[in-house]
Amino acid sequence: MRLFAILILSLSEIVFGQVKKNDYPIKPVPFTDVKMNDDFWSAARINRTVTLLHNFKQSEITGRFDNFAKAAGLKPGRFIGIHFNDSDVYKVLEGASFTLALHPDPQLDHYVDSIIALIGAAQEKMDTSIPRAKLMDSAYSPPGGKDRWVGEKDGSHELYNVGHLYEAAAAHYFATGKRNLLDIALKSADLVCNTFGPGKRTKCRPSGDRNGIVQAPQDYR
Repeated sequence: MRLFAILILSLSEIVFGQVKKNDYPIKPVPFTDVKMNDDFWSAARINRTVTLLHNFKQSEITGRFDNFAKAAGLKPGRFIGIHFNDSDVYKVLEGASFTLALHPDPQLDHYVDSIIALIGAAQEKMDTSIPRAKLMDSAYSPPGGKDRWVGEKDGSHELYNVGHLYEAAAAHYFATGKRNLLDIALKSADLVCNTFGPGKRTKCRPSGDRNGIVQAPQDYR
């Protein structure tokens, strides 16, 4: 399948390459090569000096970081907050990574690494998955129930969360060249690939066709 995809892409370049060149000769540039110095856009520095720090503080206050420590066995206690809380941590890490790409900061870099270390420790304890309320707290029943990979349509957010992890890992690797978060994401992605796909978990119950649009599957059982 991968070889077939590469062949198709190669043929597309041969057949359509000249058309693409003439049609849209403009190429994007890395955002790190763009500098904005006017008064309006320079206000974006507030994101680095205020918003990012506020987001980290809120993640601490609301127990989002502690959930990883608890999952890793580094702290006692039960899962705190909403079952998809870890996705917020990944989004903050993504923002911090892009900030590091524009403004290298050893202190921020060290702080980000400390959070990544918590995520990695939790992953080891959770069998390649990341802290999930359905595993950490027997008294808590998130949407879709406690079974793994079930209830996406009901809001379990399990695949949604790892998507945010992958985005954060890509941003962090781009910004720093370090693999600590990338390796965590790849391990998680391997779990997803080993669970779904041809010959694996592929069955679902479509909820029907409405106005020509196929609705989301009912579940992954």
